Amino acid sequence: MTAEPVHRWHRPPVGGYTVDDLLTLPDLPPHTELIDGSLVFVSPQKEFHSLMIFLLDVGLRATVPDAYRVRREMAVVLDERNAPEPDLCVVKADAVGLGRTRYAVEDVLLAVEVVSPDSEARDRDTKPHKYARAGIEHYWLVDASEGWHHPVVQVFELDHDKRVYNLAGVYHDRLVLSRPFPVEIDLTAIDQL
Repeated sequence: MTAEPVHRWHRPPVGGYTVDDLLTLPDLPPHTELIDGSLVFVSPQKEFHSLMIFLLDVGLRATVPDAYRVRREMAVVLDERNAPEPDLCVVKADAVGLGRTRYAVEDVLLAVEVVSPDSEARDRDTKPHKYARAGIEHYWLVDASEGWHHPVVQVFELDHDKRVYNLAGVYHDRLVLSRPFPVEIDLTAIDQL
């Protein structure tokens, strides 16, 4: 009989974790997020999630202006107790660097979340609310049509006065936008990936 491995779980401090804790705690799983002072661990993703990130990443990189860069799965510091990790984000070019582990919210133009079964509530409710309150101008929520066969992209723009997002459009086959910059992505290309 072999002994089961012993897992040592981190005990949260009074008041919850901070961004400094997130960046210095040893042995955290990759892509751990900080939401309201709590550590959120990511579950394995479905193929749809991976392929959509790839498709949008390629499409955004093909059209992003020189003043910006596209980044995958990097922490965005909203405040001391919140550092979510959007699936994709568009950040100011002068904020990037090979040694970066996170971006300040004021450097983020667009945050993109691809819905997964384990992150649905965070992607639909928690994160967009926090992104809007923090001032991120654009938010895309990517989901699959019923049966997980075809992508649906909901595009939101920030209402600066209310600090909430307004729905600017819903896209099924082609994502064609003029804001935050001209973008055209064939969403049906996921079938060829």
